[in-house]
Amino acid sequence: MLRPADDADVDAMRSWRNQAVNREVSINHHEITAEEHRAWWSRVQDDPTRRVLVFEHDGRPLGVVSFFDLDLDGPERTGAWGFYLDSDTTSAEGTTMMAWMQVMKEATHYAFDDEDGPRLDVLNGEVLEGNDAVRAMNRRFRFEEGEPEQREVDGRSITVHPISLRRENRRQKRGSSR
Repeated sequence: MLRPADDADVDAMRSWRNQAVNREVSINHHEITAEEHRAWWSRVQDDPTRRVLVFEHDGRPLGVVSFFDLDLDGPERTGAWGFYLDSDTTSAEGTTMMAWMQVMKEATHYAFDDEDGPRLDVLNGEVLEGNDAVRAMNRRFRFEEGEPEQREVDGRSITVHPISLRRENRRQKRGSSR
């Protein structure tokens, strides 16, 4: 289940984002300070071009899904996204793959079909070149990769692949006519 994040989630979101496995696959891989995180939260919580959601499974928060750069007034409804899980918990419990699959299913449903979601035409994102597991999962969900680009971030050179998924190309539940 995805639900809007609120003030009570802020500390957990920062903790999960700062887990080593999540920093390693993030474009900005430095450890987020409490001040930096509070400033981010104050900017995004009421920003109409953003939505920050908490992924819950069995009533427990296990991750964050962020939608940003939402353009819902253009000729195509577009936005970008990213997510991370509470890797420490899902790894310890052996539920990482289940959580990963579920958060991707729920996030793409929210992006394209959920009544409370942005109902996008195109969902964009980025993935690091060396993040082979995510790149494979993105292909499974029918995201297409664009031309890679080089960037300097946090004092390191990285290669980033833009990804996109069009509404009509997404995976759908069996028997779905949309």
